[in-house]
Amino acid sequence: MGPLAGVKIVELAGIGPGPMCAMLLADLGATVLRVERKVDAGLGIARPLRYNLLLRGRKQIAVDLKSKAGVDFVLSLVEEADGLIEGFRPGVTERLGLGPEDCLARNPKLVYGRMTGWGQEGPLSQAAAHDLNYIAITGALAAIGRKDQPPAPPLSLVGDLGGGALYLAFGMLAAMIEARTSGKGQVVDAAISDGTAHLMTNFHGMRAAGMMSLDRGTNYSDSGAPFYDVYECADGRYISIAPIEAKFFELLVEKIGLKLSDLPPQNDRTRWPEMREHFAARFKEKTMAEWTELLEGTDACFAPVLTMDEAPDHPHMKARNVYLDIDGVVQPAPAPRFSRTIPADPVAAKAASATSTNDALAGWSIAAQIAEWTATGAIG
Repeated sequence: MGPLAGVKIVELAGIGPGPMCAMLLADLGATVLRVERKVDAGLGIARPLRYNLLLRGRKQIAVDLKSKAGVDFVLSLVEEADGLIEGFRPGVTERLGLGPEDCLARNPKLVYGRMTGWGQEGPLSQAAAHDLNYIAITGALAAIGRKDQPPAPPLSLVGDLGGGALYLAFGMLAAMIEARTSGKGQVVDAAISDGTAHLMTNFHGMRAAGMMSLDRGTNYSDSGAPFYDVYECADGRYISIAPIEAKFFELLVEKIGLKLSDLPPQNDRTRWPEMREHFAARFKEKTMAEWTELLEGTDACFAPVLTMDEAPDHPHMKARNVYLDIDGVVQPAPAPRFSRTIPADPVAAKAASATSTNDALAGWSIAAQIAEWTATGAIG
């Protein structure tokens, strides 16, 4: 039983950060019902359901959202829900009859979570885009990459999942806590561009202080500093070092067999290229495994650069059970961890067509009217 046990969420099926937000809530014990449309909208990157890990941990039910009966069915779910997640373009749920006013009229305590790229209003609010576009407009993408190289797309971690899903989950939980006191729900407008901009707060401060250049690959944490970077080893594999603090830097230098007197002052940016040459030459002398044996677990701020296939087998990750095998697919376990309300392991996603209506609606009072709703054609 996770800390969100007893919380009920209706998820209007979408792609990207919306499902990630729903997964986060389900991972921590919330009952999340994913409402799938009867007709596939053809969005996102198609894959077998068992590999669409963002859909784990919740039941799915197919609903005809183009029919009045289907809309009424969802509104009946809303009456007993704590929150709703939708990720359509602005105005779509209003046209369906499932907008904030429609839902809050049925349940004044509902937290209505809206996930978009650009937000509910603004010049770009109706434009199609994806993660890369949202992080581009915030200045984040321009800051990621090596010197004299184009900006480097950082997977979808910064925008969709970081600036989107996490901010929607955080916002919805905050609003649900407030609703317990006020008795009033509200709309949470989570735009990926907003969240990504917020993630850049620290860097705006450093820029304003004159501590960060707009030339990517020249700063402390963007591969500019030779002591915060990755280096190739003798076997072609890579290791990472990040000893920003002087005492950790000194330890690294000592352990890899160099002397401080052989190197330029740590924070003399004009001589960073010279320092990089020393590090690159030294790390080329041993394999990744040899450097790992020498440096891992020390205060040298070191870690080998592992692949996604290797990460689950690392001793530290195994000791903490960071990964689970669910239905034959290795995937990250729920996070963070709780000392008392420990969540159960997630279950693999199951298609609406392979889930009985009784099973999908277990725990919802609307289950008592399954026969009536099925007869209308709204579900099934």
